[in-house]
Amino acid sequence: MNKKTAIIAASVAGIILVGLLIYMNTKMKARQEENEQMIEVLKMDKAEMENEYEQFAMQYNEMMAQINNDSLVEQLSLEQERVQKLLAELKQTKAENAREIMRLKKELATLRAILKDYVMQIDSLNRENMALKVDNDKLRNQNQQAKEHITTLSTQNEELVDKVAIASQLNATGISAVAHNKRGRDTDKIKKAKKFVISFTLARNVTTETGMRSIYVRIATPTGSILTNGGTFQYENRDLQYSILKDVEYNGEELPVTVYWDIAESLSAGQYRVDIFSDGQNIGTTTFEME
Repeated sequence: MNKKTAIIAASVAGIILVGLLIYMNTKMKARQEENEQMIEVLKMDKAEMENEYEQFAMQYNEMMAQINNDSLVEQLSLEQERVQKLLAELKQTKAENAREIMRLKKELATLRAILKDYVMQIDSLNRENMALKVDNDKLRNQNQQAKEHITTLSTQNEELVDKVAIASQLNATGISAVAHNKRGRDTDKIKKAKKFVISFTLARNVTTETGMRSIYVRIATPTGSILTNGGTFQYENRDLQYSILKDVEYNGEELPVTVYWDIAESLSAGQYRVDIFSDGQNIGTTTFEME
């Protein structure tokens, strides 16, 4: 190799080295931005969950103050202690700990179902007490005193209705998110994916209002951007973009739902996140990996 050839070879090697350094630096910045965006989403989830745990703890206090059944009060007290313990765990958990956040979110769904059952039990007891008190008041105090007592009971019943509203929100279970290739088969290769298929079940809930419901599905890419056609919905007093909107008729029983996102954009490999919303609440979350 002569001197001129050696100089050329050294120059080419230098150019390649500079190119590699630029590429690595760009890759590191993109990954850092992706992590920051995911952390922001987890922080939002964590704050919402803390608020709901605190509401549950307060609600148990209110229910215990309204009943005289010692056995039921003891059960409510134990559930309140469980809520407070999980709330303490949540407050000590860093938003970056996605696995622990997801675990506590699943615990929250279980607590919601338990609370709903207690609300129904107390509502039943109050209805029985209402009937007995009305009958006794009619015998002892005649019409006027009975009317006054019914008014008091109606106020208590309105308070119970407010409590039922918390336990009556929808809950998406069995969430599945996969990609399909052009033949409609499952694939984990992002370059072969032609559509995302998200399936879930709206759980049975006898306390919720039946009728048409709007279900919003929000798909976040590994970089934190939202797959969307521009549509938005209200969530915690702000507008959020959604990926898919589907209106369903809910009758209180289990309802399977499947929605699709046709992939028209260039997407990257990594972890995708799916959030499901209805009635201003996040009713389910899952993630899936694409290579």
